[in-house]
Amino acid sequence: MDPDSIDAVDRVPHGSSDDPDVLDLSANINPEVPDGCRAVYREAFADARSYPNDSYPEYRAAAADYVGCAADDVVPTAGGLAAMRLAIGTVVGPGDRVLVPAPSFGEYAREVRLAGGEPDIVDYGTLLDRSPEEYAMAVVCTPNNPTGDCYDADTLRAFADRCAEVGTVLLADEAFLGFTDRASLAGREGVVVARSLTKLFGLPGLRAGFAVATGELGDRLQTARPAWSLGGPAAAVGAHAMADTAFVSDTRRRIDRERAHLRDRLAAHGFEVFPSEAPFLLCDVGGPPDGLLAACREHGVVLRDATTFRGLDRHVRIAVRTREATETLCETLDVVL
Repeated sequence: MDPDSIDAVDRVPHGSSDDPDVLDLSANINPEVPDGCRAVYREAFADARSYPNDSYPEYRAAAADYVGCAADDVVPTAGGLAAMRLAIGTVVGPGDRVLVPAPSFGEYAREVRLAGGEPDIVDYGTLLDRSPEEYAMAVVCTPNNPTGDCYDADTLRAFADRCAEVGTVLLADEAFLGFTDRASLAGREGVVVARSLTKLFGLPGLRAGFAVATGELGDRLQTARPAWSLGGPAAAVGAHAMADTAFVSDTRRRIDRERAHLRDRLAAHGFEVFPSEAPFLLCDVGGPPDGLLAACREHGVVLRDATTFRGLDRHVRIAVRTREATETLCETLDVVL
């Protein structure tokens, strides 16, 4: 991190509400968690009484099986954002240029600026067409947040190869990729994959994730990683969750089904709904969404104000949850629209 850059950087707004009395559709969190997580967390209390094993063998093995890479290439972190900060901090220095997509997760540009770098913000749909040779790093988000669409797999792999050929590190944010059956870029030369257990496993407060990188790049991340970068209970629960392949498969089927239902219901209310492979839908509501957001909030439903994403000025993002949540939302829309 570049100390001279901190004062010029602001925090980035995020979704989620800590009010237990509202239906929070602003954060893309699985409403279900794998069976046994509570028991593993309780049993892991003893682990919190001592320093964890800093090599995290069980956690790294579970992560490797989960994404299909070598365990030695897994770098445990306290969430996906911590993985991204670690990657950017070990690659980007003052004056370095970084390709950053928009509209997308605002933390990319923030982390680049905190490292002293200069984000070159381009349309996410055309980013893979750019020549990477003049950049220290390129960032992709797949599925993209907040639009929800994935890059074509062959095109993305070809871009990763072009980056590797010219020495540009590709940072792939795969926070939502587990909701799809697409293969990870984990283990590919010149790529840092950032993964989170927040979304798919419904555990945002656990603060567990990991990065994956190979060779010298992976060695640099392993060296720069803080000691005990993941708490013992988080490591235990995370390893348990990632091993539950049935939960992952069931979640994918449920999200596919409920996303289609939510799409139809939103379209019936006059929203333009973007295609999505993620556990959320981006909607053009036809004008500034302030009134809609406030009215829904008054009725106990929280949506994500998507105007905080660059280039969007009349959009909301809505999480895909349960059938009951969708019906509650639509009942609210019937009242406020």
